Amino acid sequence: MKKKMDRITSFSVDHTKLKKGIYLSRKDGDLYTWDIRMTEPNNEPALDPKAAHTIEHIGATLLRNSNFKNKIIYFGPMGCMTGFYLITRDLDMLATVPIIMDMMKKIAEWNEDIPGAKMEECGNYTYMDLPKAKEAADTFVNAPLEFEYHYL
Repeated sequence: MKKKMDRITSFSVDHTKLKKGIYLSRKDGDLYTWDIRMTEPNNEPALDPKAAHTIEHIGATLLRNSNFKNKIIYFGPMGCMTGFYLITRDLDMLATVPIIMDMMKKIAEWNEDIPGAKMEECGNYTYMDLPKAKEAADTFVNAPLEFEYHYL
């Protein structure tokens, strides 16, 4: 007999009502998983995968060089290409939102080489698009954002 699997939290969010924003997806002890939703699912085009890859490289570098570097566990894109997950240790909403917004502002203004974009450093190092990454980050920074999920 097949065991029925529990629905994971992210599939319990009503994606027809989900807007651009920063959401606390889950809290596990001192670990916080943040949903950084850069496009409205099923309503706006998903992120360009090359732009998302670029945002991942720059964003991870910025976060791991910030004053909060010891609280950053993970930063990476969602499979649906509508945003990113950030996992932090002991950083609540009041601490995390400014960190994310600062990171996105810096990405929107980035005029340096993309970190980790060499053959020795990345498994798909040519799969980058800095202009589209900057545009996506700028759009996010200047958009009205939401901070609370609507659940099914």
